[in-house]
Amino acid sequence: MEVTEVRVFPVNEEKLRAYVTVTFDHCFVVRDLKIIQGPNGLFVSMPSKKRKDGTYKDVAHPINHETRRMIEERIIAEYQKTVGEGGDKIAFGGE
Repeated sequence: MEVTEVRVFPVNEEKLRAYVTVTFDHCFVVRDLKIIQGPNGLFVSMPSKKRKDGTYKDVAHPINHETRRMIEERIIAEYQKTVGEGGDKIAFGGE
């Protein structure tokens, strides 16, 4: 599996830094990932849905550490390029 496109949409909120859309193998898209500023730096939050009891459950997520790390590294790198360029959004590997 390969990340073929990362779109970063920066926001200016307290801890939320950006929304992200990721495309895998030019054929599968996952939207609404979030880049969050945590106490130990940036991290990627997977898309989630609020449950009736008020808790959140991930809708899509990697099932192993290696895949999570690969996705997170790719997203954080694209986010850093975006904020470094001062852009409102960026697409990597897209059209």
